[in-house]
Amino acid sequence: MSAAVSVSPCERCACELEVDDLRCPVCGLATPEPLRQEAAVERARVVRCDSCGASVEYSVEARAPRCDYCGAVTHVEMTVDPVEQAQGWLPFSVEPSVASEALSRFLGRKAFFRPSGLAEEASLESMRPMWWPAWVFKAGVEVSWTADSDAGSRRSDWAPHAGQTHLDFSNILVAASRGLKMDECDKLTPHYRFEEAVGEARGPEGASVERFEATRSGARRRVFQAVERLASEHVQSSGDIPGRRYRNVRVAVALSSLRTTRWALPVYVLAYRYRDKPYRVLVHGQDAEVVFGESPISAWRVLGVVLAVLAALVLTMLLAGRM
Repeated sequence: MSAAVSVSPCERCACELEVDDLRCPVCGLATPEPLRQEAAVERARVVRCDSCGASVEYSVEARAPRCDYCGAVTHVEMTVDPVEQAQGWLPFSVEPSVASEALSRFLGRKAFFRPSGLAEEASLESMRPMWWPAWVFKAGVEVSWTADSDAGSRRSDWAPHAGQTHLDFSNILVAASRGLKMDECDKLTPHYRFEEAVGEARGPEGASVERFEATRSGARRRVFQAVERLASEHVQSSGDIPGRRYRNVRVAVALSSLRTTRWALPVYVLAYRYRDKPYRVLVHGQDAEVVFGESPISAWRVLGVVLAVLAALVLTMLLAGRM
């Protein structure tokens, strides 16, 4: 992955700083005034959705009055803060025709509560290729841990143990999208090929770019939570804790370094209609096998299941009453 633009290290802890840092991400020391002045970024007009809140960069040529994610009406606004620009781009490797085929496969999947004629009756309304934003972090951490294990317990079942280790984590992704739900981002993320990164947007004609909504400081808080979880998993799986059994694992982490990069990740947002109701499906921009989204539920099948359950309860009560 390409690295974020860095400047001179922090005067207190030597952590690498970035041009828009007001404070060191590790020790919190305020950055020098000249560094803050270098952080000036061009402000831009964006199109904001009145329904889901997502925003994309405004383009006169696009003339898009509706949100790429949910189809609701958008309005043009002038941002107060600088617009964060992606530093790394993943190109679309799935063509629009392939994304359309992926939707057809999705609609044709057999599921008990789906209407039987979904694939035949559903109609594609729109297909919008776009890049959604995410922060990607690399972090160095000092880990201190305590735990009870059966090693050295002698007559007791458990004995206390403690230790320290240094860990380096890379490719910690924090979604910065307003248009995608968190679970949708989690499903898309593992299938991106970051080794194919390019320096500019490469995709189908008319592809949109969602702007960064999560601040760097807010994303760093989530990264710290992820680092704590990863450190705990590492300590418990790496053999650092002696013995065969352990309990009461406690982990404390302290950041020693932190680097961030802003990424734009490709996805197709497809909207289809079934019996006058719209539904949304996402197709991965680099792997057409990754397709998921909303689908209608057959009210008759749900009613059938409810009636069957009620009939079984009534039968059970009648049998119980005869005994």
